Amino acid sequence: MERIEGVIAAPFTPMDGEGEIVPDKIGDYFKYLERNGIVGVFINGSTGEGVSLSQDEKRVTTEAWVDAASGSDVKVIALVGGTSYKESIDNAVHARNSGVDAIALMAPYYFKPADALQLAQFCAKIGDVVNDIPLYFYHIPVLTGCNVAMFDFLKEASLSISNLAGIKYTHEDFMDFLSCKNFQNEKFNMMWGRDENMLSALVLGCRCAVGSTFNYAAPLYYKMIEQFDNGDFDKAQKLQQKSIDMIRLLGKYGGIATGKAYMRYLGFDFGGFRLPVKNMSEKEYISFCKDVDSLKMGDLFSK
Repeated sequence: MERIEGVIAAPFTPMDGEGEIVPDKIGDYFKYLERNGIVGVFINGSTGEGVSLSQDEKRVTTEAWVDAASGSDVKVIALVGGTSYKESIDNAVHARNSGVDAIALMAPYYFKPADALQLAQFCAKIGDVVNDIPLYFYHIPVLTGCNVAMFDFLKEASLSISNLAGIKYTHEDFMDFLSCKNFQNEKFNMMWGRDENMLSALVLGCRCAVGSTFNYAAPLYYKMIEQFDNGDFDKAQKLQQKSIDMIRLLGKYGGIATGKAYMRYLGFDFGGFRLPVKNMSEKEYISFCKDVDSLKMGDLFSK
């Protein structure tokens, strides 16, 4: 399976003021991401509010992203997993038939698997049905509550999932991450999922990352990679700190929905997040814009 290298955006789902999806905005959104060097889009994930979308809405957004990416080199990876493997299979078949480049699964987050074997068995249910396209696992225990070590998961899943391509690793366990990277002579594509400590992943040999801040600050991360590759670790560290300063505003203004405020700041109004996620008020948005101005991002923001 083709190994992906570079920066993959986890895009937002455009919505209107009533919280209804607006797939017509995805075409221009995709061109913007492509212009900024994004090598892939990881759709319907946390940033895309996949767990807050209906089955039909997820399918509409999947089709819109595939249409937008048609004819480009940008990969479309669709998150199809959830708490029901039957539902996940339906989503996976639809995504495959729509033309995505890969699918992704996450751990069931209500009835949680007790160990790596159960998690691998759950994923194999879906992988067996769509074994003609790559399958990634999305590891984000802070949201799923599934704390199975990914090294243990790979030991089980590599035996039962023929199309397993790698892991989107959104966790801070660098020991586990490196063990996964080195598993079976680096067979699996390990994608880092924590933008705020991406530099540490580069030190471990990571060459692919998936993140929400890549939507609006891809140049920052590409410059950080460039400085790291050139051996200028001081400049790379300063760029990582700039990323951290930017990400701190997410916490200051309520969390994940602040990402859409960054997009609005750059000219893309994608609405807010659906309940129960908190969105900032207009008064807070004015304050947020002042804080963003103070970051002096310059050409580190996407254009």
